[in-house]
Amino acid sequence: MHVFITGGTGTIGTAVVAEFIAAGHTVSALARSDASAAALTAAGATSVRGSIADVDLLHAQAAAAEGVVSLAFPNEYDTADGLAAAIAQESAAMTALGSALVDSDRPFVVVSGTPWVAGRAAVETDPLPLEGPVAGRARSVNAALALADRGVRVSAVRLPRTVHADGAGGFAGLLTQAARRTGVAGYPGDGQQRWPAVHARDVAVLFRLALESAPAGSVWHAVADEGDRVLDLVEVIGRRLGLPVERVADETFGPFGPIFAMDQPASSEHTRRALGWEPTHASLLADLETIAP
Repeated sequence: MHVFITGGTGTIGTAVVAEFIAAGHTVSALARSDASAAALTAAGATSVRGSIADVDLLHAQAAAAEGVVSLAFPNEYDTADGLAAAIAQESAAMTALGSALVDSDRPFVVVSGTPWVAGRAAVETDPLPLEGPVAGRARSVNAALALADRGVRVSAVRLPRTVHADGAGGFAGLLTQAARRTGVAGYPGDGQQRWPAVHARDVAVLFRLALESAPAGSVWHAVADEGDRVLDLVEVIGRRLGLPVERVADETFGPFGPIFAMDQPASSEHTRRALGWEPTHASLLADLETIAP
């Protein structure tokens, strides 16, 4: 199958491109820079110069592909306004991609986050939150899933708070970056809240399974670690960096502060059973042990 991917050079996208090519698929992927284009070429993919703001380009590339994976998300989201703008751009890109696939029965795999549910781990049938700082992403994903009624084999892979590789990535990676910047391994909330996690290479396998066989309108959880306690994560980060571990204000983490402070474990039991997906790579706590001092 020839697959068009946006976001093919990030932590997740790099693993997805490698997984798809290893499985015999051909890949073309969006590249915003010469460096990204070179990385895609080295991986065996075809680079397509442009950005997710180029909605006409996205529509044309999706129309020419046999399958589409939407991974790209703008990097400029350090403020609430920046996050809202990034979500709006992602939504427009997903609309352009999906509209090219109507009445084709071709696969379209989109990405979102696992929801949070009071008192228990979130499961695949739980709805995404329609209030809060990332509610716009939920509406975008719901709109994409509605394309199942218009002849698109669309599915959504929900990612946990941390998708990691080589000691970096996701919310845990942001904790590490903040620790290096401030000289304190800080944690939001009381540190007892739990975050789910998964290794990027395990995510890549789930994206391939969704592309190849997921039914239209289906939702999947890419969760390996159901819920690591944030304080445990920060203690590893502090030890690896030689920094003190302290509670810090939620505002330290900008628009993500309220999300960082929430208890939000998630399950992937249905995904494992239905798709035969089984994570095999390092846990988040083990991966954080590779952080360089």
